[in-house]
Amino acid sequence: MTRRVLQIIPTLDRSSAARQLVQLAKGLPRDEFEVHVCTLERAGALAADLQAAGIPLHVVGQPWTFDPFTFWKLRQYIRQLKPDLVQTWTFVANTYGRLAARSADVGTIVATQRSADPAEAERQKWVDRWLARRTDAIVVNGRAVQALQIAQGIAPSKLRLIPDGVEPAAPSPTTHADLLAEFGLPPGAKLIGAVGRLCHQKRLKDLIWATDLIKVIRDDVHLLIIGEGTQRRNLERFRDNCRIRDKAHFLGERADIPRLMPHFELLWLASDFEGVPNVVLEAMACGLPIVATDIEGNRELVTHGQNGFLVPLGDRAGLGRCANKILQDAALRQRLGEASRVRVSHDFTVAAMVERHAALYRELLDR
Repeated sequence: MTRRVLQIIPTLDRSSAARQLVQLAKGLPRDEFEVHVCTLERAGALAADLQAAGIPLHVVGQPWTFDPFTFWKLRQYIRQLKPDLVQTWTFVANTYGRLAARSADVGTIVATQRSADPAEAERQKWVDRWLARRTDAIVVNGRAVQALQIAQGIAPSKLRLIPDGVEPAAPSPTTHADLLAEFGLPPGAKLIGAVGRLCHQKRLKDLIWATDLIKVIRDDVHLLIIGEGTQRRNLERFRDNCRIRDKAHFLGERADIPRLMPHFELLWLASDFEGVPNVVLEAMACGLPIVATDIEGNRELVTHGQNGFLVPLGDRAGLGRCANKILQDAALRQRLGEASRVRVSHDFTVAAMVERHAALYRELLDR
């Protein structure tokens, strides 16, 4: 007998939460679980992956964040579907989804917490603490998230640590020379990648400044900044004031990151805080060394000197110095990159992530 599982998330736009949900929905054993997915706002780019896998998707059509009709429509849908278990993803879906599932008499409810933002947790802690008492288990994807949940008053017995999973990286269909020509970069250019939302958390000014420092000692390094966000105009102005328009390039939001990433020499991440940064996992799967800030979320993935380097928060010179060390030493780059690839293949596979969720579902449903 199969159990019906409903996954609820705001959208299937390209985010780490949506990618993990899609991988989970596709990977759960069909002979045990009948998986359905519901988005609150809209479908999103990853909806096509569900469609290709034959997984039903329902879109509620939430017009704004606080909308009582969304709760009513979601509850009606859950009552009609009659799932055995509901899992929710991110704060908005955790709130609407858990309330609607409990109101619709769903027997088992699982929430997912992925943020390690202390300010966000402080704003949301009262809602999360109240809903936690009505939740059977809360999945966290890293130790930083787990610690923050406990600090906010969530009972440790509710928390289940399930690391994210990524697929092995496929070879890029584009040659390095063709990629450089595509972006109008000179032959032999060395590429450093920075991928993520253009927001204060990511401290991209530190990376632009570090690029300016590297330019003093070598002329072949180019920073590719991939992503969009509210800080783009300010960051472009900062780059131009640093006079490195020719070295730091804003590529915007892109769907072809797997094509670009294998051509990076390394990945930079300068964030204030992270839960478990999926972009680091994806870069590690490509065999890239990582240079990142020494914060809890990054320390879960990067071992200093083994698969990359960790630098103090705000240490722009350190970011540049470690990047240059990798750029100067091809053997070091290869050793660090291979260690990244091995770490992902051992500890962060999609198969392990799916099996841990399946084991949790069995435990909760068989009680």
